Amino acid sequence: MGNDRAGKDGVNRRVVLVTGASSGIGLACVRRLAGLGHAVFGASRRPGPDGIGVEFLAMDVDEEISVRSGLTRVLDREGRIDAVVNCAGFGLAGAVEDISIEEARAQFETNFFGTVRVCRAVLPVMRGQGSGIIVNVSSLAGLAAIPFQAYYSASKFALEGLTEALDMEVRPYGVRVVLVEPGDFRTGFTANRRRAASGRGSVYEERFAAALTVMEKDELGGPEPEAVAALIGRLLEEPNPRLRYTAGRFAQRAGVALKRFLPAALFRRWLMKYYGL
Repeated sequence: MGNDRAGKDGVNRRVVLVTGASSGIGLACVRRLAGLGHAVFGASRRPGPDGIGVEFLAMDVDEEISVRSGLTRVLDREGRIDAVVNCAGFGLAGAVEDISIEEARAQFETNFFGTVRVCRAVLPVMRGQGSGIIVNVSSLAGLAAIPFQAYYSASKFALEGLTEALDMEVRPYGVRVVLVEPGDFRTGFTANRRRAASGRGSVYEERFAAALTVMEKDELGGPEPEAVAALIGRLLEEPNPRLRYTAGRFAQRAGVALKRFLPAALFRRWLMKYYGL
């Protein structure tokens, strides 16, 4: 989707903004998209690496002014924006009872409202162009809730609903909004996951530890994030992309798909057993 300026290997050159670009899936995306010949801007709170052909912008998606300032820099340099990949986010682990409202709000502020801020900022530009695509990086946890990651799952469930509705709103203006739903990948997500401040000594501590062990094993043993970046690189070339794309190990994607077919009680028992509960 977008313009017809030439990139590499027959790929149309696009102006792309990637949030959460300093690590993980976001960093893999900026590297992949720059390698395809796109004009890529990486946005993050922390500086990104040098020498990869990407201009990094200081952007905090929690702050409206920061988002608008970053977009202005892109438009000043390129005069347009063809694609946005919303990767900014973090994990929050713990029992619902142990996580404070302040911690839960911080989770939604970045994972959900941060994406909303970026979408709202770029949409007037894309509508004016009559073209553009927004890729919202969700999670398989936005399709099947994960115990002791309730607020993370809830933020991704919210993102799923937002994207479904927003895509219908902006299609008449030549703009698409799609979801990429990764499973567990080997990124900095594990090390950067926040834990409930009041979780130590909790009645849930033993069960939480069991579930967290499974999560971390799956993440640290998962595939590299370049697979997600490659998928996003391909879908930017799709003239009519689907609403949803899952990514990751087949077993995880198939397990989540079972939710549509199994009775709810049976799926719940299977998921609890998987996480050692």
